[in-house]
Amino acid sequence: MSGLFSARAWNKIWLYRNTFLLGLANTLKTAVVALFIALFLGIVFGLMATSNKKILKAISRVYVEVIQNTPVLLQMCFLYYALAFSGHSPGIFVTGFLALGVYTGAYMAEVIRAGIEAVPKGQFEAAQAQGFSYIGMMFYIIIPQSIKIILPPMTNTIVNMIKNTSCLYIVGGADLLSLTYSFVTGENTGGSYAPAYIVCGLIFFVICFPLSTIASAWENSLKKRERKATLNVGATEA
Repeated sequence: MSGLFSARAWNKIWLYRNTFLLGLANTLKTAVVALFIALFLGIVFGLMATSNKKILKAISRVYVEVIQNTPVLLQMCFLYYALAFSGHSPGIFVTGFLALGVYTGAYMAEVIRAGIEAVPKGQFEAAQAQGFSYIGMMFYIIIPQSIKIILPPMTNTIVNMIKNTSCLYIVGGADLLSLTYSFVTGENTGGSYAPAYIVCGLIFFVICFPLSTIASAWENSLKKRERKATLNVGATEA
């Protein structure tokens, strides 16, 4: 525990603070690009899961079940090592983008599917009666109504994705956790284990805690509105 209270160790953290800032920048870059991939896949497979075509539902189900029931570390190792041995290495950052995007996309697809299915069936029937195509119905009628349901769990999914960027450590990435490990094992910077990992954890906390708090508050607000609406309907009927 002496390292935790060592002024020399903490001073070393300050002197090499750019290492942690670089790790933070790389983590955020990976998370942002992966988020766009995840949103694209989530929307595509979420719409497929709620379509009337059995083949599209089956494809979406297979994607979600396979990705959710295999570790993201395994998927990352497959992309990096298996493709590298085949002569088509995607590189560390591209591995992070793809692995996290595909993995998170499966959860996004489920969130979007649940949000769409929560919209009253009458809205679907009204849209069809107005002559909307399936895509038009979804983007103009259904999805706008499901956004308030989708956003809280989607925010939690984004928080998990940010934390999962630490999995890049397994393929020698340049994310926050990887650079923290390089720092504590470096020839000139090694030894400051406790302070370095505390700083790394605090950075993750500063990013993720506000998002988690917003998602929780959002969800509680939504539940209160639903309870209020239910009470109002009951009072009107009475």
